Amino acid sequence: MTIRLVILISISLFLTGCSVLGYNPDREKTTSSSLVDYLYPEGTVRITHEDDVPVIKLPVNVGIVFVPSNNWRTVLDEKTQMILLRKVKSRFEEHSYVNRIAIIPSIYLKQGKGFTTLNQVARMHDVEVMALVSYDQLLRNYEKEASLLYWTIVGMYLVQGNENTTRTFVDTAVFDVHSQTLLFRAPGASQSRDRTTAIELREISDQKALDGFENAFTNMTSNLETELEHFTKRVREEKVIKIEHKPGYSGGSLHWYLLCGLFLLCINQRYSLK
Repeated sequence: MTIRLVILISISLFLTGCSVLGYNPDREKTTSSSLVDYLYPEGTVRITHEDDVPVIKLPVNVGIVFVPSNNWRTVLDEKTQMILLRKVKSRFEEHSYVNRIAIIPSIYLKQGKGFTTLNQVARMHDVEVMALVSYDQLLRNYEKEASLLYWTIVGMYLVQGNENTTRTFVDTAVFDVHSQTLLFRAPGASQSRDRTTAIELREISDQKALDGFENAFTNMTSNLETELEHFTKRVREEKVIKIEHKPGYSGGSLHWYLLCGLFLLCINQRYSLK
């Protein structure tokens, strides 16, 4: 009887251990925010401005904000969003034609949807251009067939291996609020894959999600600089927008003309002395 009891206890402990280790919550988890759904909610018709060339008055005030997500749980709380948005802000700050950059909490956009709400938020924060950051992340974990078996004092111990894949995509779309025109956009993506045990899975899931966003933002901010350069070239060559200057702002072009004028003046004086 004693031997049978020990065997039954051992089997019970083994099965309990396997059930705990085999716990695999949310094999596939997604979190996202949709720019299209936000700007053009159901029933909204997109307005095209074929003959209306956007007018950008320099230096421009820019607002940066996350598009709200419908997911009830996400690692992107307000504090984390502010940290990530500072990376975007740093790219805009490098350009002299940007006057001020406002990091706007996403809660302001939750008051409604569409360009009507966006326009209200822009006026509230005194910005003419809005950079809207949307995202899509997939966390997938599944048990591999190759599990590890350990012998312990109470019997065989099963450690199931998990393959964790995190795919993250972020996109910054820059709009002229008044004309509702998309000026340019910059995407960013990251992907990671690793192996963990089932016990570790619950502990590192949030960290992997956060790492995915940070890596995608690093990629996106690098692309943002490239897209800014392309947009500047299009403004100069294709006249995609009309540039005006606010009172008191002369822009970088004036400094260039002054330097050229001084250079020509020096050349003339040099030859006149000969």
